[in-house]
Amino acid sequence: MAGSNPPPPPPPAAAAATSQPLTDSALQQPPPTLTSPSQPDLIESSAGPDQPPSVVDIKDLLRRLWPAPTTAASSSSPAVSPTEISDAIAHFFTDRIDDVQTGALLMCLHFTGLDRDPAVLSLCARKMLQAAAQVDSSLLARVIQERGHKEGNYHGGFCDIVGTGGDAHNTFNISTTASILASSLLLVAKHGNRASTSKSGSADLIANMAFPRPPAMAAVEPQHIARIYTATNYAFLFAPSFHPGMRFVSPVRRKLPWRTIFNLLGPLANPMDVHDQPMLEARVIGVARRDLGPVFAEALRMNGVRKAMVVCGEEDLDEVSCAGPTLCWRLVENPATKQVDIDHFRLTPEDFGLARHPLATVSPGKEPAQNAAILKRILTNELDASEPLVEFVLLNTAALLVVSGVCDADASDMGRGDDGAVLTETGPGGGRWKEGVRRARWAMTSGEAWRQWNAFVDVTNGIQDAQNEKSTTTTV
Repeated sequence: MAGSNPPPPPPPAAAAATSQPLTDSALQQPPPTLTSPSQPDLIESSAGPDQPPSVVDIKDLLRRLWPAPTTAASSSSPAVSPTEISDAIAHFFTDRIDDVQTGALLMCLHFTGLDRDPAVLSLCARKMLQAAAQVDSSLLARVIQERGHKEGNYHGGFCDIVGTGGDAHNTFNISTTASILASSLLLVAKHGNRASTSKSGSADLIANMAFPRPPAMAAVEPQHIARIYTATNYAFLFAPSFHPGMRFVSPVRRKLPWRTIFNLLGPLANPMDVHDQPMLEARVIGVARRDLGPVFAEALRMNGVRKAMVVCGEEDLDEVSCAGPTLCWRLVENPATKQVDIDHFRLTPEDFGLARHPLATVSPGKEPAQNAAILKRILTNELDASEPLVEFVLLNTAALLVVSGVCDADASDMGRGDDGAVLTETGPGGGRWKEGVRRARWAMTSGEAWRQWNAFVDVTNGIQDAQNEKSTTTTV
């Protein structure tokens, strides 16, 4: 068990939530801080502001970072601080640092290891969230109040399950599938992007879920998020739509042969974590290297997160492994001190009541359309219950359900097909991992996950159709 930190003040948005219903007029009001619309392909766009912003020169910072970071003991020059680094990163989002110095800073952080420093990741994630297109936290607080399924120690807030990628195992889209299953019981805000190191990224998979039509991702924008959650527990937040400033650094990243700090920041910068009023209650983050586990856990704690688990399969897999042990770092609130502790332990498939399966049996490595067809079969309960891929998905869904706190309930009334037989056995880290599997399996066999997915498809297409109709009427 690691050290503790003092609890942050309660989110003001949640405290200020009212019991007023989410009316159509309220949902149609755009967030006052949103100054420009964003589109799904924004990260590929080269469009910028009419007047180029003034350029910031970070030559002094680069000089002190390379060939080795300056420390107070090694030089009369000021030591490099995490704040300096995060301030420089913040200028990326407004296109104020030229491409040469952008690439140089990313290289320096990579080769000095500072992009794996908890304080650097913590502060840079905050800067990234401050630059994000802001969602309306007051409306989201009302969504939680009215739609959140409060059970056990789950308070109805938004949840996410995401991985850093880069583990080279090229497995199926486990976290995306788990996020949809989990939406049967939780409000899920799945943050994702296109493939970076695999054949099928989460956004690629979602775009190919055309059964008979895919969700309208162009409609999933900050001003529509609250409306989407009036119809479904699930939303996929396409990263470029919520982090428009990333379009300035994206071309530089693509030219570098190394992974950069942004491969690590994405999972730490879910746009539901409104930088001054966090809305994300629980999350599971998979990392592709075990040395990143304690780093991510500490960065999350530094940013006030109170309910999370960082996982790394012993094969350096950024999921809960179905093949063997998984290293876990779980953030839990100490009931005595009200501070956040980090518990480190190992989980195995047996702790979930499931068998082990070699990764070779769950690594389709297929194109997005093929993976989408597999995902549909999972959501519609067409695969055998003991299929290795099904159990791999159940493991990871169960992990999020346990971390959310919903499995702490001593009674269960999920709906049709739920026998109410709560499994109270606890395993490593004090989690009811078998109860998590029971609930995850119900989400699949009952059809509830498929229902939540179709509601997401319908509401986004409805928003898109209304926008198209309005555009046509205006043109005519």
